[in-house]
Amino acid sequence: MNRDTYLDTIDIALIGFFCALWVTLNLALGPLSFKLLGLPILCDFAAFFSLLLVTWVTGRFGAASTVGIVGSIIVLLTGASPHVIGFAASAVVFDMLMCANHHKLHSKAHNMVIAAVVTTVSAYFAGAVIGIFFMGKPLDEATLRYALTFWGGWHLIGGIMSLAISLPIIGILEKASVRKIRSA
Repeated sequence: MNRDTYLDTIDIALIGFFCALWVTLNLALGPLSFKLLGLPILCDFAAFFSLLLVTWVTGRFGAASTVGIVGSIIVLLTGASPHVIGFAASAVVFDMLMCANHHKLHSKAHNMVIAAVVTTVSAYFAGAVIGIFFMGKPLDEATLRYALTFWGGWHLIGGIMSLAISLPIIGILEKASVRKIRSA
């Protein structure tokens, strides 16, 4: 397929779809996670599930950042907690780090390993940012330690959970040649 522009109409439509998915999952799963468990792990699932899938389907730098930023703005406009800004920042980190495999997610082992490393680093980053800036504690050594251990660690677990669900789905979609339908 020959592209005249960086993002074609289908890419923009897919980014819009995954922005909506980001918002829906964040507004549904985030509060549920805190009510049931008191932990942020489903927030990370909501974020990184959307980011992994939009990266897989578009293969373009900027798609994940756009989903994270636009989705977070919409979530903020609903009156949700400002901690979602940490996820927007982690979406930008995710997008930049995915340059390591040229934003290609395939069922090949090395692509999946890079996606796993990028996701875990980005999820930990989200937890650290949220723990440092959005937990309402004064910035001191104890807050920093707590953010880097407790919040970073739980967000890392949420990122791993999103990988455990997203990567098999991407593998199944690859085997079903869903991407070929996109380019038809």
